[in-house]
Amino acid sequence: METSRFTFDSLPGMAGEELGVSSWITVDQDLIDRFAETTGDRQWIHVDVERARRETPFGSTIAHGYLTLSLVAVMSYEIGAVPEGASMSVNYGLDKLRFLSPVRAGSRVRLRSRLVSFKERLPRQFLMRSAMVVEIEGEARPALTAEALVLFVR
Repeated sequence: METSRFTFDSLPGMAGEELGVSSWITVDQDLIDRFAETTGDRQWIHVDVERARRETPFGSTIAHGYLTLSLVAVMSYEIGAVPEGASMSVNYGLDKLRFLSPVRAGSRVRLRSRLVSFKERLPRQFLMRSAMVVEIEGEARPALTAEALVLFVR
């Protein structure tokens, strides 16, 4: 089993440091369509390829903002910013979430994460705050930014 490079003792002193960068994920029309089907959000800018090509400034369909946000989970797992000895982690929420640029169908996105803070809240419970940026390949502006909160149990 791979050992984490993060520990409960080292993380508090790493505030401001980059936790990692994920691999690229392709957000294709099939993924967008499956998300639309799952959530019931079938707004035409996401699912009507021809109309979106004709009528939007994007020239194609775009991913749902919440689809892009949902990909943060798998990209975070890849980064692996879990302290060694954690018995459990729980998504505690988001602060400062902003959707800054549309993700066009066929684009690739990745996550860049930086540690903001890591503090003990209760005995054996630690709250990690990380600044997340979901980048779009070849574009200057990111798809989204947010601060993610994760609670770890030691």
